Amino acid sequence: MVAIRMWLLAATAVSVSAYGEYKVGEKVAVYVNKVGPYENPHETYHYYSLPLCRPEKIIHHSLSLGQVLDGDRMADSPFDIKFNQPMPFQSLCGRQRLSAANATALAEAIEKMYYAELIIDDLKVHHFLGSVLEAAVFPHEHRVFLYTHYEFELEHNEGHVIAVHLRMNRSSRLELQHETEVAVDIGYSVVWRETSTPVASRSQSSSSSSSTFFAASRAGAVHWLSIANSLLLVVVLVVTVGIIVASAVRRDLSRYNRRDDEKDDYDELALDNGWKTVAGDVFRPPAWPMALSAVLGAGAQLLTLATALLLVGTTEVVAVHNHGLLHSLCIIIYALTSGIAGYVSSHKYQELDGKRWIANINVTSLVFVAPLAAAWAFSNTVAWTYGSTQALPWTTVVALVAIWALVGYPLTVIGGLLGRSVRAARGSSAPFRTRTIARELPREACTRRTPAQALLGGLLPFSAIAVELSYIFSTMWGRETYTLYGVIAIVFCILIVVTACCSIGLTYMQLASENYHWWWRSTLIGGSIAVYMFVYGIGFLLHSTSMGGPVQLTQFVTHLGLLCYAAALACGTISHVAAATFVQYIYSSVKSD
Repeated sequence: MVAIRMWLLAATAVSVSAYGEYKVGEKVAVYVNKVGPYENPHETYHYYSLPLCRPEKIIHHSLSLGQVLDGDRMADSPFDIKFNQPMPFQSLCGRQRLSAANATALAEAIEKMYYAELIIDDLKVHHFLGSVLEAAVFPHEHRVFLYTHYEFELEHNEGHVIAVHLRMNRSSRLELQHETEVAVDIGYSVVWRETSTPVASRSQSSSSSSSTFFAASRAGAVHWLSIANSLLLVVVLVVTVGIIVASAVRRDLSRYNRRDDEKDDYDELALDNGWKTVAGDVFRPPAWPMALSAVLGAGAQLLTLATALLLVGTTEVVAVHNHGLLHSLCIIIYALTSGIAGYVSSHKYQELDGKRWIANINVTSLVFVAPLAAAWAFSNTVAWTYGSTQALPWTTVVALVAIWALVGYPLTVIGGLLGRSVRAARGSSAPFRTRTIARELPREACTRRTPAQALLGGLLPFSAIAVELSYIFSTMWGRETYTLYGVIAIVFCILIVVTACCSIGLTYMQLASENYHWWWRSTLIGGSIAVYMFVYGIGFLLHSTSMGGPVQLTQFVTHLGLLCYAAALACGTISHVAAATFVQYIYSSVKSD
């Protein structure tokens, strides 16, 4: 565990800003970061886009990859805070006069509930720019006020800043009017308080102080209720699959194995009804084998990524509640696990008698990255058009492309070569020979066709994660901090079991009706969870948030689409592997007997 911690810290070193140890009177590092509407978490702008105390030359602070992806744009500030030295009211940048246009822009920002973010010794603090007084009586009154007095309270222990609390003095506020010039004097005061909180707990202290501004994490009671509900669902499904499907398969095997062993396989099949009838076609390669292999490879990689992130979160190797660090971890782990995608895809493609293995590796490397790049290009263009810090600088784009080109793609090729060679060495594992002429499929009712069966198969897995999904959405597009990684790890395991059980049950029903096109259907059974997730996400947007505006809505739709697509790949892989294992087992049992 120590080795894992050291490796992760080294790999994400650029994502972790070191806090300082100060002597009395030494200047504390204070940076300005970003501003944006409170209701739109992903619509952020540079702090100095505001016409307040803007320096002639803006000096930016170096940022990690994860911080840039999180929309951070840290720059030096005019705040002069000395360690353990109280300070009465101090003017921040002197008296400045705002033009009518700047005063109007500032008033509109306050009306949109803009907040600002400061970073003091690597601790984030937030504040609203001002307030709006809205009289609900006749005559109507609408007044906009700008806060002009920052009151800092800092806690310290053994030369370290432990926590920062910021309160805006409401008695020192200035009224702004549209299209009217105004003189502004922004000031601040500092109070220091000694605390016994150890330095190791400064992140918890910071989270506690931030919860007074942003929404605190919800209690875990609903989490455990969700888990209890999901566990009950798992028990019901396992019992259903274990008793009904297993007993049906056992009965079928007993009936099939009473046949005369001396008969030819195909003569015997002609006398049977049910899933054994299609034994000569069930292992026939499906349509688009390269696409199927690429989907399974990408899904296996995403499952590995999710498992690694949950392992890091539950063991608390690093503080994954930090969004910037979480972004860095995702990129690093995704790049390093690219070999898994290549291995699984090439292994499956070889099993399906594929010949264009180079094209298969290329498709595998792009099956998730290409939609990701397209979605990013669209959202980044919108963010850039509106001047949002969510638009990535070209240097960051080059760095991301380099990570994929120099690490991700080569590992995909290496994994593909290994998967191809291993599969070639093992040879075919199909227990029955494939017929030369494909068997004609029977007519099926609408409810037994692929769309209906796939949607049915995704409903139960979605119901198992629906409650927990609301917490994840609140973390992604709200102001909550998700810390219960142990809970989500349990839900993740439940999702795997439920998806596998649904896939096995529906695949058995399909084969029993003599439909041997199970390859893609079994994948779509798990992948259809994305449909429910997307509908749920749109409902979350409309009924649980007040988000709006082109930047935020573009970010929401693209992020939601990518999340659902990733879930489709991962859950589709789970359901396909479960179905393939089940099919291999039942037909091998007939063959061996």
